[in-house]
Amino acid sequence: MASNTGQTLFALLTGAAIGAGLGILYAPDKGSKTREKLSKDAKNAQRNLSKQIQETTSSLSEKAQQARFSFEQKLNETLSSASYKADDILLAMEDKLEALRKQNAKLQIDNALDKTNATVENAKTTVAKKVTS
Repeated sequence: MASNTGQTLFALLTGAAIGAGLGILYAPDKGSKTREKLSKDAKNAQRNLSKQIQETTSSLSEKAQQARFSFEQKLNETLSSASYKADDILLAMEDKLEALRKQNAKLQIDNALDKTNATVENAKTTVAKKVTS
């Protein structure tokens, strides 16, 4: 875009310079009229150049605002998506933690039962020895 504008401005100025040069060389009018025409053409070229610069500035400003809006929108979408994924991960981790807690409680109960059974077996053995002796 900027390259296009630069080329357009360069072409405009080159055309104005060539036109002014040819106008001087082939001018059928007096010098004062030719200078007046050159002045008028220079003012027209200056107005056209100012207008082109203003349009380019406006266009660039508008495109920058659109790019900023688009970036902010995509950033918000990405953050929202990341937030949902983080929530999903946390829920999965909480479910896994709950399953591990249940498994741990079961293992503790099984361990307590094993200890109780071992104590009962020791007591039976002790009673059996006393009864046989």
